[in-house]
Amino acid sequence: MVFVYATLGLVILLLAGDALVKGAVNLSLRVGIPALIVSLTIVAFGTSAPELLISIQAALEGVPGIALGNVVGSNTANVLLVLGIPALIAVMHTSECNTKKSYVQMLGATVLFIALAFRGVFDRFAALVLLTVLAGFLWVAVRDALAHRREGVIDEDLEEPEGADPDMPWWKIGVFLVLGLIGLPLGASLLVDSAREIALMYGVPDTVIGLTLVAIGTSLPELATTVMAAIRRQADVAIGNVIGSNLFNLLAIIGVAALIKPMPVDAAFLHFDLWVMLGSSVILIPFVFWGRDLTRIWGVVLSALYVLYVLVVLNV
Repeated sequence: MVFVYATLGLVILLLAGDALVKGAVNLSLRVGIPALIVSLTIVAFGTSAPELLISIQAALEGVPGIALGNVVGSNTANVLLVLGIPALIAVMHTSECNTKKSYVQMLGATVLFIALAFRGVFDRFAALVLLTVLAGFLWVAVRDALAHRREGVIDEDLEEPEGADPDMPWWKIGVFLVLGLIGLPLGASLLVDSAREIALMYGVPDTVIGLTLVAIGTSLPELATTVMAAIRRQADVAIGNVIGSNLFNLLAIIGVAALIKPMPVDAAFLHFDLWVMLGSSVILIPFVFWGRDLTRIWGVVLSALYVLYVLVVLNV
């Protein structure tokens, strides 16, 4: 039954996260917040809500390994699995992708995260550093987007936030918000409690469960988005989705969770997992800077590397 509860918790999290995004987006648009700002901030935070609630819940319940493992494992899975599987389905041509700036920001955030991890704890100081950097990145993104708008360059993705419905009635917005705000903590509690029970059942550290079961589960929305982008030959959407998700995982999720309760860093992260996360991020260089296509061969390589990583983590 513990696996049923874990699956139920994950499903509730994903559905509640989607409901919260729809409610927040349409509420923001109805009260006059520009679609541009909604896309760059509210949508980005909303889609990371499941991971955020898991990390907060895990930190509060005294299992920081699940909180940190969720982020580190998700970032690794986002590159190796979320890009690897779609590449098996269809070749993604990256020569026209313009993700260099956001990729450099993600790489910088990864290095900063690792440096703070070597302090031995993500405390309020580390949280403030991460959130300050996030605020800086968001300010730059808004500034650049406004500059493009003044120059007549319109980004269709920013003009039409996901889930936007100009005719959505107020009562429906309220229902989405309530479902999201109730479902997220409920799903997080179910998943974290179940993950802890699974760790006890199999005698493995909670960090292992966070790096595998929880991380893969919370990466499913990114995987679905990237598979659809690959089918539609939208390589920029696929890579941009991964970069944006990783950036928010590092800065926003751990930043907010550590602000609520400090989280000690398990030595296993320092010796192995953080470096795998950094290595998986570096793998993107040929696709971001050199325009190398994500072919099926690369899909096999990335997917195989992820399977190998999971086997090492599980000590199989």
